[in-house]
Amino acid sequence: MAGRIPENILEDILGRLDLVELISGYIPLKKSGRNFKANCPFHHEKTASFMVSPDRQIYHCFGCGESGNAFKFLMRHERMDFPEAVELLAKKAGVNLPKQDSPEVSRAASLSSQLYKVNELAVSFYENNLYAESAAATREYLSKRGISPKTAKEFHLGFAASGWDHLINFLRLKNISLALMEKAGLILPKEGGGYYDRFRNRIIFPVFDIRLRPIGFGARVLDKSLPKYLNSPETPVYTKGRNLFGLNLSKDCIRDADSAIIVEGYLDFIIPYQEGIKNIVASQGTALTLEQIRLLKRYTNKAVMVYDGDTAGQIATLRSLDMLIEEGMNVKIVPLPKGLDPDALVRLKGAASFKEMIDQAAGLFDYKLEVLKSRHDMKEAHGKSRIASEMLLTINKFDNAILRAEYSKRLSEEINIPENCILEELNKLKPNTLPQEKLSSSIAGSTPLINPAEKMLIKFMLEEKELIEKIMGELEPADFQDTRTAKVVSIMLDLFSRGKSIAPSLLLNYFSEDDASQLLCESIFMPELLEEEREKALNDCIRRIKVERLKSRRERLHVQIKSAQSSGDEKRLSGLIREFHELIKKGD
Repeated sequence: MAGRIPENILEDILGRLDLVELISGYIPLKKSGRNFKANCPFHHEKTASFMVSPDRQIYHCFGCGESGNAFKFLMRHERMDFPEAVELLAKKAGVNLPKQDSPEVSRAASLSSQLYKVNELAVSFYENNLYAESAAATREYLSKRGISPKTAKEFHLGFAASGWDHLINFLRLKNISLALMEKAGLILPKEGGGYYDRFRNRIIFPVFDIRLRPIGFGARVLDKSLPKYLNSPETPVYTKGRNLFGLNLSKDCIRDADSAIIVEGYLDFIIPYQEGIKNIVASQGTALTLEQIRLLKRYTNKAVMVYDGDTAGQIATLRSLDMLIEEGMNVKIVPLPKGLDPDALVRLKGAASFKEMIDQAAGLFDYKLEVLKSRHDMKEAHGKSRIASEMLLTINKFDNAILRAEYSKRLSEEINIPENCILEELNKLKPNTLPQEKLSSSIAGSTPLINPAEKMLIKFMLEEKELIEKIMGELEPADFQDTRTAKVVSIMLDLFSRGKSIAPSLLLNYFSEDDASQLLCESIFMPELLEEEREKALNDCIRRIKVERLKSRRERLHVQIKSAQSSGDEKRLSGLIREFHELIKKGD
């Protein structure tokens, strides 16, 4: 449900918006009969299967199943949560939202808003510093590192001078309290009292979220002092391991290419991006986290990892591989020569050379095996055992049995160990269990099929309100065999009985589950029937559902009868048999 936002407010927002206009602001739509269509923005496809209904104000992709209304589209495309999408669309529609009634929620929202503002001021301050006369050496350094003036402005690069309180004094003039500066991670307390600037004599790399809000900073020294990089601490708006540097700029290119190049540092991102390699993100100098992988997965399921060729880079890559596999990512690796990172590689050999390496990226199996061979002696039994153990841990992460079998066979060939021994060791590992939702999708490729009769009845109920009473005079929500259709029908009946609107775009606000939204939208986009066919189709659907209901009840009673016979419960058995015969008569 919509939480604290009243239903009438959501209805007002959706009533004032045109979904076709909203979506066409992101992707080109073409007229297709009464609807519009396009290539789906949520998965890679060559043939358009993404449909938008101007009448019903909903969208549905027949390729990946993504469905929803204006709120859902914005949440999915801009990676917003529901309240954020409502707030943005309310402004667009000119609807005033009521204030949150929770003091805790209000305080948290207020603090976040203040921190974004403080960060904006800091970005402006550092950026202006970079173009001051005193920062000539810093600009020269950036130029030597291959960063053009245009790129420096695009990334809002800045400079923190060597003084202790430059930023503090600037923010004080803007009426920003010391407490708020500290919460933003921009200043540090002194032991004897007072504060000083966290970043001094460093190049500043602002970090933005996907909504282009400044959330934190990375800072690189200009001399040889350590540490080379300092990052903002965790704040209410910034957690390093939950963000990817540059994703705000590259997300559309990643979606278009259906692939992401993952690098480590700020310059590893900036230099390739400047040279035209746009489908790239940086993990901000650390191994990938689960949160970063899931954030990236919203845009693509394919990744090419390009970490430094040193030992630390190898360790970071290996650490990330298993998580990427578990999240269903198709991952490849570019093993860089020692002493080179993407930044240096592009500057020395050019973007074309870097692209060529990306195109020739190694599969994860080959990469990990080569790394392990370099660390363990293949001539010794213990060395082979260590290699096999490490490789099997990764192979076991795959939920696809065919992939596990194929990689096991290749491992057997590579280390010259009989395949049956490899499989025996693999079987000793704990099965790689998947969450229930992943199991269903991995087995069937999609959600289980729904009885077309149930789907057609939902379409009838949405299109003609007068049919609702007729249909429900014959059926109850429990008569629908699929739990999704039963839930949709139940909510429709509840809203109808209370005189509420059951317009599809509004009805979608009552479902948090993607499969229920998909069912609703699929029902609406079912082919139209001729007027003379509608009544017959309606009666046929009702009859089929009744038949399925009786069949299901008979099967359930049959199981109960067998159970009563086995337990010797004569009284219960007699009652179940009578009930079974009554059902048979109804079927006749």
